[in-house]
Amino acid sequence: MPYAQDISGCLGVGGGLAASDLEKMLARAAPSLDKLRGLHKDGSLPLLHLPAKRDDLPELKSIADEFRRRFSHVLVLGTGGSSLGGQTLVALADHGIKPRAGAPQLHFLDNIDPTTFEALFAAIDLTRAGVIAISKSGSTAETMMQLGTCIAALRAALGVLAVGDRCIAITEPTDNVLGRLAEKLGMRRLNHDPGVGGRFSVLSNVGLLPALIAGLDGAAIRAGAAVVLDATLAATDPRQSDPVLGAAVSVALAEARGTATTVLMPYVDRLAHFGLWFRQLWAESLGKEGKGTTPIRALGTVDQHSQLQLYLDGPSDKLFTLVMLDVAGTGDPVKGEVADEPALAYLAGRSMGDLLEAEQRATSDSLRHKGHPVRVFRLPRLDEAALGELLMHFMLETIIAADLFGVNAFDQPAVEDGKVRARQYLGEMARSATR
Repeated sequence: MPYAQDISGCLGVGGGLAASDLEKMLARAAPSLDKLRGLHKDGSLPLLHLPAKRDDLPELKSIADEFRRRFSHVLVLGTGGSSLGGQTLVALADHGIKPRAGAPQLHFLDNIDPTTFEALFAAIDLTRAGVIAISKSGSTAETMMQLGTCIAALRAALGVLAVGDRCIAITEPTDNVLGRLAEKLGMRRLNHDPGVGGRFSVLSNVGLLPALIAGLDGAAIRAGAAVVLDATLAATDPRQSDPVLGAAVSVALAEARGTATTVLMPYVDRLAHFGLWFRQLWAESLGKEGKGTTPIRALGTVDQHSQLQLYLDGPSDKLFTLVMLDVAGTGDPVKGEVADEPALAYLAGRSMGDLLEAEQRATSDSLRHKGHPVRVFRLPRLDEAALGELLMHFMLETIIAADLFGVNAFDQPAVEDGKVRARQYLGEMARSATR
């Protein structure tokens, strides 16, 4: 596979994980790998068939082409897994400066802060805006509020009631609120596969429709994911699968050393959203019954200046995963006044990529020197296929880790309590308003 995973920094005196503990965990992972193969074979986990899926791409591309032609802005509504996967993919095309030529600006509205919506509506031409509303259940309160707010703004801008032709709903093929609203408003409706949970939906239409609108190659994303999946399914030993090996390291460190936190630190701006996507995936899939480890997203080199002091000299309770891109030699060499400054002689003739390469290596070495477990991913490139590989790796690693912890990767029972309470408080507000 194009990426290389190096776990040597997690082992021995430096990383704190004894080889015998890892071997025991890998032996425990063998049945988990067999279970994964069974889920793929019987089709009971649809996520595992998305990498090979192609028949849905023509329709998605047709919609994406229409949105690219009609709109300057696309508002993507949804929260959690309905948004983070799309944001992760789109970041590959839109570096946060401007979209690719011919693509609209995508705005992922994943919160319900009214000030954000008011500021966005004031800043863009809503007559040139389309909307994608995503909710697997079709009843997510935040998404319904977002949609209602956007519909009202579109109607005010267009001076008409009929705005559904510029809106798309992605939800399960059941009788649900979003589906009924889509019918009333004249919105197109795409089916969210009921068997694919939101945080695992990045390779479905949930992630790929925004990615196609941004100008990315959806088939290449899935093809990259297929490389990792196929290699794991073909593994005759857990050691032959990078995702299984990663899961074994994480769970073994948690159980043998009490490693309670896992830090994902990409040294690539385009992977900043990937870190947020991973954070939800890992936390919501594993944090059950007192199990799991707490995920933290850091970003190199930025967080060398905000978190690294704690990581190096604070509690030794963290696993660090650094994602490094081969960047040495990229960018223009430093010249002129900066290069001529004696105190900056070390930068003379060096490029920004050289400095980034030096700093990502230095962080890895410093953490290892302090005895902290460090895992390194090396990427020779970052394109659609490479990102698909990373996404599939961490989804499989999460599924295997959940099995090793003995929890269900695909539910989130504790979250439901907050939803019930929020609706109760809204009801109390309504009753107070009528008194």
